[in-house]
Amino acid sequence: MSFPVISPRQKHSMAGSVVDFKNLSSEGQNNYLRALESFPGQAIIDFSALIKNMRLMCSRFAPAQVMGIVKANAYGHGLIPSCLAAIKAGCTWIGVAKAQEALAIRKGGIGKGMCHILAWLANCVWSPYEEMIEEDIDIALGSIDEIEAVAQAAMKEGRRARVHIVVDTGFSRNGFLPEKFEDALFLLKRLSEEGRLEIVGIMSHFSSADLLDSESEKYTDFQLKNFSEFVKKAESFGFKGLLKHISNSASSFSMPLSRFDMVRPGNSFYGYAADYSLGSPQDFGLTPALTLEAQLAKVKDVEGERSVSYGRTYRTKGETSLAIVPLGYADGILRTAGGSNNGSEKMGAPVRILSSSGPKIARACGKVCMDQFMIDLGSPAESLGILEGDTVRLFGAGAGEEKGEPTADDWAKRSENISYVIYTNLSLKIPRLYLNAKKELGEKELSLLSPECVLS
Repeated sequence: MSFPVISPRQKHSMAGSVVDFKNLSSEGQNNYLRALESFPGQAIIDFSALIKNMRLMCSRFAPAQVMGIVKANAYGHGLIPSCLAAIKAGCTWIGVAKAQEALAIRKGGIGKGMCHILAWLANCVWSPYEEMIEEDIDIALGSIDEIEAVAQAAMKEGRRARVHIVVDTGFSRNGFLPEKFEDALFLLKRLSEEGRLEIVGIMSHFSSADLLDSESEKYTDFQLKNFSEFVKKAESFGFKGLLKHISNSASSFSMPLSRFDMVRPGNSFYGYAADYSLGSPQDFGLTPALTLEAQLAKVKDVEGERSVSYGRTYRTKGETSLAIVPLGYADGILRTAGGSNNGSEKMGAPVRILSSSGPKIARACGKVCMDQFMIDLGSPAESLGILEGDTVRLFGAGAGEEKGEPTADDWAKRSENISYVIYTNLSLKIPRLYLNAKKELGEKELSLLSPECVLS
């Protein structure tokens, strides 16, 4: 087996990475080097972490079934790889928002015998219902027009469409309100008796289960009560044994009564609590799966009182070095992540750098630009042993910025946002690379992944 030869400077550059280059196979090393050359940032996803997180939930939430939520490119982690991890961990269901995502999963090799797939966001005019029915994809119905459109598609296909009834318990988003629900049930009953629809489940969504204040907790209880009333109404029309599901990540952990027959964890699959106010990943036994890294584009010495970036919102406090991280808001880095100290005080998002004396936190300073942002190293780069091309870590698994291990929660705090947005925003231009895929998956499952994305 022939291993690639790397220069001392390249070795220095890779030292700050979560990837242990020397322990990769020749194929893995070549894949990593190819990614470094193709784009100056990488999203490294740990298959073992994804599977660990989902196995924990499948065990903890039993006997409820678990639907792994993989909408929005699996929150930025990669659609097909995340599906494979969820199924490997014991998920019997996969959930997405859009019909096109569900179809992409089937076309990506996740066959009908591997899991059920539910898609819940469509419209009665343009949604590919016939193809969804052909691919055995469950469809969530939230309007009379949609019921009729799906029934028509089912008639054309000559087979029943599997559907879930969406009810609005207080979110005011998708689903039937109580005053229209009876009309929907009459129509669903008729179409079910005609053999066009198979009514599989009934579902809703919490609005405030991730908030700890008393008013939010009361509202969650209110929604839970509403959901039970919707279920009773459906059962009065003869719809017995429906798969009942309303619980998201937050409620699945904190409200056992909300689990019913199935839970739908999203953010916790990827290693985070629904909100950082609820606790750290470690508090829930979760491990963040994605690490975002980049290679410094430039490093330069500057004097004190130097203005940085647009609007001059940040000034250096003394002699220091600035480094350019070549990711910006066009790549999914939030513009609000930069720090300011010129007129207003705001701490910038943390970046882990590997100095000659060990890991160190530097912070985004000034406004994030379209393709880049700056970090203030706090000292001259030469004294820190930091060079152009060095790999830095924006966030990943770890104990938090205070311990020199920034997470997406830390970026969320500094960006005035939530962790979901931090990694879901990441551009598809950024290569996704997978660790421990060969360890966790069989040959058949591995064949569904692009070989270039597998590191180990």
